[in-house]
Amino acid sequence: MRINTKYVMLILLALFQFSATAKENKQLTQHNASLYYGGKIITMEGDSPMYVDAVVEQAGKIVYAGSKQKAENAYSHARMVNLTGKTLLPGFIEPHLHPSIAALMLPNDTIAPHQWKKPNGISKATKTPEAFQQQLKQSIANAPENKMHFIWGYHQLWHGELSRELLNKYAGENKPVGIIHRSFHEIYLNDAAIKLFNIAENDFANNPQVNWQKGHFYEGGWLALVPKIGSVLLDPVNYQKGLSMMTELMLQNGITTIAEPGFPSADFKMEYAFLKNEMDKQPPYDIYLIPNGTQLYGMAGNSNEKAEKQMQGLAEAYDTDNIFFLPQQVKLFADGAIYSLAMQMNEPYLGNEFHGEWMTPLQLFQQQLSFYWNKGYKIHVHANGDKGIQQVVDFNKADQKAHPRENHRFTLHHMGYFDAKIAEQINSLNIEASVNPFYLWALADKYSENGLGPQRAENLVRVKELTKRNIPVSFHSDFAMAPAEPLTLAWTAINRVTSENSAFSQDQRLDIYTAMKGITIDAARTLNLEDKIGSIKVGKVANFTILKENPFTVDPMKIKDIPVAAVVYKGKWVQNKH
Repeated sequence: MRINTKYVMLILLALFQFSATAKENKQLTQHNASLYYGGKIITMEGDSPMYVDAVVEQAGKIVYAGSKQKAENAYSHARMVNLTGKTLLPGFIEPHLHPSIAALMLPNDTIAPHQWKKPNGISKATKTPEAFQQQLKQSIANAPENKMHFIWGYHQLWHGELSRELLNKYAGENKPVGIIHRSFHEIYLNDAAIKLFNIAENDFANNPQVNWQKGHFYEGGWLALVPKIGSVLLDPVNYQKGLSMMTELMLQNGITTIAEPGFPSADFKMEYAFLKNEMDKQPPYDIYLIPNGTQLYGMAGNSNEKAEKQMQGLAEAYDTDNIFFLPQQVKLFADGAIYSLAMQMNEPYLGNEFHGEWMTPLQLFQQQLSFYWNKGYKIHVHANGDKGIQQVVDFNKADQKAHPRENHRFTLHHMGYFDAKIAEQINSLNIEASVNPFYLWALADKYSENGLGPQRAENLVRVKELTKRNIPVSFHSDFAMAPAEPLTLAWTAINRVTSENSAFSQDQRLDIYTAMKGITIDAARTLNLEDKIGSIKVGKVANFTILKENPFTVDPMKIKDIPVAAVVYKGKWVQNKH
């Protein structure tokens, strides 16, 4: 048989061109990949720290995690990123943070019992009534006339009594002033503010959580006030400035995902518009929103059915490339704030100054729990005291008996005070937790002397009662109830040391790995996002936090002070310049 030499040459040429084109396409694709190496890369997969030599990101996704040699062989044309000894972790997740609080707190004056780091400086601690009075007078003196002036951080145990009369004395007739409590569950208004807001005593005639004479609105009174003052509370210039400051904090602290459980706070359209304006700047984080069942109930004419119907259309109407409404999830509210000593406690408070409050009337709260449980929602509940938590557990136990569900992931948030008995019940019902360990640092010393007494105060947030039962637990700041600093939250759970350097309930200290899970993979689980973020695994989003030191090898007392060098958000490196 004769061989057509010309034909063979054409075939060989075509094969060569095909091979060259495929090679060029592969090289072109790999040029869009980034290979990270040269540091400690911790995946947060499994039950103990697992290290890999390299991780490869491509098109915003993790495509490889393993040995550096295999990574180089498979992605020979990837961009090489040398970590130069730094530590790479999954991007930190803040599963409970309120942009509305950040927008109000950050740009305004802060007079609080503890120091606060803000992007524009540090607000020093104010620990006595005398110091508070002095700073309060100075802040009001510097405020412009006829414009609302908010000050955040007041707490009676450090700062003494506060009243409408005192504010009138300092502010006069033309300076409207609102003093927002450290808890953000209370506010004190002077006469000028009441006049500006155009509210009257009759507007709150049936609300037991309003003291009109003192200008004091708390818990349900505060919730009733907020919609009436939304147009002033959400001052466009100040509010937008506050959101921009929040964005700076996210980068400074290595946060690549945040969630707002309880949207909106006051005004849906205004809050969403401001938030979208900030997120349109493409900051290096995503935000997930969980509808506020209680607030939407009121906005829908006191109807759970209408509120739930509105929730069903939120994702389609409002999701963007970095704002997402979490489907079939809702936030509800049980007892009052721990910072106000208004949480519901089984044993009475010390003295007569404090008592428990319900944020939602119990009959309505039970209706809401059952309504959303039967609808198949993942329910997030604000609950702080042992009596408040027990009430939530009892209600859910009845719902589970009447309407059993698998993998419901019902989640308790905050959990200021509880004991082993409650933890065991939570475990038996497959309830999960997102806690604020910072309560111990900020409050244990003062509450040992006031309100709770040593036995309860020194055992706040007994996280190990949960983790030793394999209950999934994440950490959150509930900003600004704690700083938006995931490493600080982990540090508190690891060391259980207070602001006064007291070492309390050391039997409840967590190991470092369990604590770091609380700001990575378990924080993702709280949001039902663990298949997408929270660990370094092929197929997940390439969100990383780059630390200058390894939290698993430094002195545990230094973990909160580890600098954040940068974040990688969907494959894009963003340097922390602070």
